[in-house]
Amino acid sequence: MNTPTCAFVLGAGLGTRLRPLTNKLPKPLVPIFNKPLATFALDHLIATGIKRFVINTHHRPEAYTSLLGGTQSRTDYRGHAVEFLHEPVLLETGGGIKNAQDLLGDETFIIYNGDVLADIPLHRLIEAHGRSGNIATLALRTGGAERRIQSDPATGAITDLRGLIGSSSDPSFLFTGISIFSPEIHSHIPKNEVISIIPVLANLVRKGAPVGGVILDEGLWFDIGTPNAYLEIHKLLSKGIHTFSYLPENWLQPVSLGATIATGAQLLGCTSIGAGVRVPSSARLNDSIVWNGASVPTDSDLSRVILTGEITHYCNPLEGGL
Repeated sequence: MNTPTCAFVLGAGLGTRLRPLTNKLPKPLVPIFNKPLATFALDHLIATGIKRFVINTHHRPEAYTSLLGGTQSRTDYRGHAVEFLHEPVLLETGGGIKNAQDLLGDETFIIYNGDVLADIPLHRLIEAHGRSGNIATLALRTGGAERRIQSDPATGAITDLRGLIGSSSDPSFLFTGISIFSPEIHSHIPKNEVISIIPVLANLVRKGAPVGGVILDEGLWFDIGTPNAYLEIHKLLSKGIHTFSYLPENWLQPVSLGATIATGAQLLGCTSIGAGVRVPSSARLNDSIVWNGASVPTDSDLSRVILTGEITHYCNPLEGGL
């Protein structure tokens, strides 16, 4: 199996569905029990054999260096080079890939949405792509509401994407936001254009070019789309039932080592406390998330609340979650 050595982690999205939380941080950097979301993707890819990364940025790019270190152009994560590519104008997925062509080089590469929390068998995606000769191979799942990628079950060939072709009667699947591309893809994306990768792939399918998918229903996959879903993933992980194959067993850190919890303070449920936070003795927090540097008011009694340091967001249980 010829494992790719480079991955493009998509970090430039605005995270509009997760607002107002993403007013402070890009969605790929929101913390999950004090671990930035995008670092789950990096750890997953490292476990798969990836050696270097390209991350595109747009909204609040300084947050990446603040949390991951390094400079505005590069950093090091667990001994692996990470190059940042800032997009002053958001280019979308296709435009972002084209913009990163020089950094991605002339090799097969993986695309991984930085706002996805997953532990799916990436080796099967890589193997399927290597066998097929595809220009692109998408990681698909059978569940979920957004089943808008159609694929021939017999061959794995993609036959429609979001109804852009409109001629397929094949079953529909959910696109996980994880895929693998041969370098040939660069020649099919127009230069200096804001464009999603989906119409690019649809055009390739129309031409009969090899674009495929592999169904990966094993393992975890979450799309943290809303503040309620963000809180619910904390509740789910706090139960200890779901683990990540690429993380140590003790990765989950409800209280940062840089936090101060006064005697008498009550932390209940899936509550998570970030670095630089002081929780006063009179405070009671239940199923609440406090980001780095945020303040917990004296005598506060908070339930299903997210404190970012800029806003206080109350999660409504009636709005649902994952």
